[in-house]
Amino acid sequence: MNWSSTRPPAPAIPSLWAQTGPGNGRGGSIENTGSFTKSGKRWSPFWCSPLTGIMMKNNVRILKKTTLTFLLLSAAVTAFAQRQTREEYILKYKHLAAETMERYGIPASIVMAQALLESDNGNSRLARQGNNHFGIKCGGGWNGESLRHDDDAPNECFRVYGDVEESFLDHGRFLDGQPRYDKLFSLKEDDYAAWAHGLRECGYATNPNYGPMLIRIIEENRLFLLDRGVEVAYNDIRTEVQKVEIDAASGTIRVDGYTVLIDRESGRELRRTEEGLFVVTDSGDTMRRLARQYGVRLKKLNRLNPLSADGALYEGQLIRLK
Repeated sequence: MNWSSTRPPAPAIPSLWAQTGPGNGRGGSIENTGSFTKSGKRWSPFWCSPLTGIMMKNNVRILKKTTLTFLLLSAAVTAFAQRQTREEYILKYKHLAAETMERYGIPASIVMAQALLESDNGNSRLARQGNNHFGIKCGGGWNGESLRHDDDAPNECFRVYGDVEESFLDHGRFLDGQPRYDKLFSLKEDDYAAWAHGLRECGYATNPNYGPMLIRIIEENRLFLLDRGVEVAYNDIRTEVQKVEIDAASGTIRVDGYTVLIDRESGRELRRTEEGLFVVTDSGDTMRRLARQYGVRLKKLNRLNPLSADGALYEGQLIRLK
């Protein structure tokens, strides 16, 4: 029996094939006999209405924007990760600060604090492109290379150095060779607070808070150790400071006759010497406030610390408690 002659026809299935060869690009119901139509045009197994085409174009546009955003974010994250930290800078260039102190008599703590502040820990444009770590401008006597940069005024001229060491040494020569800084060299090499305020008074920077900013950097990073020729190793110091905070002010760092302590409650730095116990003042401190905080009678505190007529305290000053 010939079953093929009696078999009912298969139900019609709507075609979802879209033309990819020449034509108008719209889907249709043209008979498909494989990869090609009878007319020889290629057909693709993707149905594409005009609306779907628009959606696909929008998706491609969104994908491109997303990819660009991802690449920009990746670049930003990479740039941030490559920024030099303050500790890395100190450990990398502390020997240059020590050499400057030895050659010119400028406290190494001041040299390093200025370099950190002026160069943004070595990340500024002047530091990266011109090896200028102290923000020194060209001036009339500069005959070397220069770099234009916006500072107090637009497009100012700054010195360019061959390497970082040259920048540190030129900073020493700059202070040593300018008459307006002469009075600084009569100060003690370890009196970083007086040097910090003196630099501002002598016109090194226009920021009225320049002195306190330097002092804070020195105190926060224990840069006064450099003035004493003590090796700075931040992992060791931070471990000891953490131990002090837990053990309630036991001795931490022995530095030429005094021990650095950390007040567990206030986080202040204290220094113990053979003469007594001293506190390093913060911005806004007064004798009355210190007397109340440490339980010392105000009269006694004033007797231990003869001050100027106005009795003003500046940040980073040492006040004897007992």
